[in-house]
Amino acid sequence: MNISVLTPDNSIYTGEVQSVKVPGASGAFTVLKRHMPIVSSLVQGKVTLSLNGGKEISFAIEKGFIEVTNDDISLLVQGVSDLKQ
Repeated sequence: MNISVLTPDNSIYTGEVQSVKVPGASGAFTVLKRHMPIVSSLVQGKVTLSLNGGKEISFAIEKGFIEVTNDDISLLVQGVSDLKQ
């Protein structure tokens, strides 16, 4: 899957991921390959990008949105902190 993680100021990450865990407004959920199309608002919490080779990138957000279509993910977030690679 391909993902673009954007803030109002810059791009945090663009590339391939195995999965993405996000704090959805109705509860945390994980996006895996061939996930159904979805648009969801995000609340304050932790986002985790699982990359190839077992690596992870995680960071906290204040709020945002996620859109998933055809294994393409757009993550638009605000208030990013604690970025760990």
